[in-house]
Amino acid sequence: MHLFVHADQRQFSLRDKDARVTGTGWTDMALTWRIGAEPRALAVVTARSDLVEAALAVHPAAPSLLSEADHVVEADLEVPSGVLVVSGPADYPSQERSVDLGPGRYRARVSYVPSGPPAADWNDFEYGEHYRYLIDVWPSPAPATVTVLRQGPEVWDG
Repeated sequence: MHLFVHADQRQFSLRDKDARVTGTGWTDMALTWRIGAEPRALAVVTARSDLVEAALAVHPAAPSLLSEADHVVEADLEVPSGVLVVSGPADYPSQERSVDLGPGRYRARVSYVPSGPPAADWNDFEYGEHYRYLIDVWPSPAPATVTVLRQGPEVWDG
């Protein structure tokens, strides 16, 4: 699924359709990890507070790492409703995108791939690098902690 998400406040979320991002995932390490992890929601930190390009793929097992990604992080995500929603913090329900996964625990990997501006309207007055946020999701039989598989440059200016 190819997406353009309004990453207002330099973030967008992946969450169970019945959950909301509460902010409990914003630990001291969340900005370094670039993900705020809650049991039923993940807040993905972005380099810009702007329209960003993302892609979501569902797999039966963990896919290979992308060599072109600057930063790669994984976290567990419980989806008891079976429906995963991707949205920006200011999105209306009509702007959210969803995918039926089936109820369960999943592992979500976010790969930050450097790119040019998205092929959609974006704010050229906003600062920050352009990235494609590639999200891979697969079933996870056992709980695991947030894992940074490749650490990108330190937290972006801003």
